[in-house]
Amino acid sequence: MILVTGGAGYIGSHMVKLLGEKGRDSITFDNLSRGHREMVTSGKFIKGDLSDTDLLVDIFRGYHVTAVLHFAADSLVGESEEDPRRYYRNNVANGIHLLDAMMEAGVKKIVFSSSAAVYGEPVRIPMDEDHPAAPVNVYGTTKLIMENMMKKYNEVYGLRFASLRYFNAAGADPDGFIGEDHDPETHLIPLVLDAALGRRKEITVFGSDYDTPDGTCIRDYIHVTDLAEAHILALGHLEKERGPAVYNLGNGRGFSVLDVIKAVERVTGRTIPVRAGERRKGDPARLVASSERITRDWGWQPRYADIDVIVETAWKWHRRRFG
Repeated sequence: MILVTGGAGYIGSHMVKLLGEKGRDSITFDNLSRGHREMVTSGKFIKGDLSDTDLLVDIFRGYHVTAVLHFAADSLVGESEEDPRRYYRNNVANGIHLLDAMMEAGVKKIVFSSSAAVYGEPVRIPMDEDHPAAPVNVYGTTKLIMENMMKKYNEVYGLRFASLRYFNAAGADPDGFIGEDHDPETHLIPLVLDAALGRRKEITVFGSDYDTPDGTCIRDYIHVTDLAEAHILALGHLEKERGPAVYNLGNGRGFSVLDVIKAVERVTGRTIPVRAGERRKGDPARLVASSERITRDWGWQPRYADIDVIVETAWKWHRRRFG
């Protein structure tokens, strides 16, 4: 049995769906503070909070859990700077509760949802796993703290872990059953799709004078289903009693803000109203991953790498949810 924390959230729900498709038994553990119960399409659901260590131990023992896929975390960079207590409490303190419950119940395998935010400002592009880890916001700091804790738990308690550092998760389940639904929404693709549906008047492009081909920021978008597939590989790695492992998960290609807007226009056939805005503080010109290591070691390869395909899956879901 696999426990999926945060399995009612965006990435976690795609993970739960894929586990079901692969015949793996799972339990989704989520407090529904930001997740959606209807997004959990397979396995068992238990509403609970990671602060409840006793409940976690009971679940581990009662359901014979063998591994954890840990997605439960707050993940808004700006909010992490405005409300750091929330992020240290949920991402770090609750992470400790989870690890301690695992140790008490004898569960020694965890795949951790990390982030490219652990790297901070890029010193080279593309960014590989040896890039200096110097986060510039509270969110990235909490992810790096968890990675360092898991390393020590590995050394002292024998915890086997895989930490997967995402770049920009995007897209939706290709079947259209589940997708991205945040409140507030901060991700570019769903915001542009909102404009396509008329739910948003326009899209503000923050800065048009960056050192990039079209002057707008470039980011690495990776399809959410490709992320879930990488977690399956990580789980298999740990089940072979291997680990620890730290890998980037990115497309390896960068798409600018204008690239994304044009892709939405191509896919939807609708014109997106755009307004020029000032640069946002702390926005690097380029953030692009190198995922060569996980490709070399595990054979992982993004299946949904084209930006139009990513947008198309998101559009299918977006119309179903909000159209």
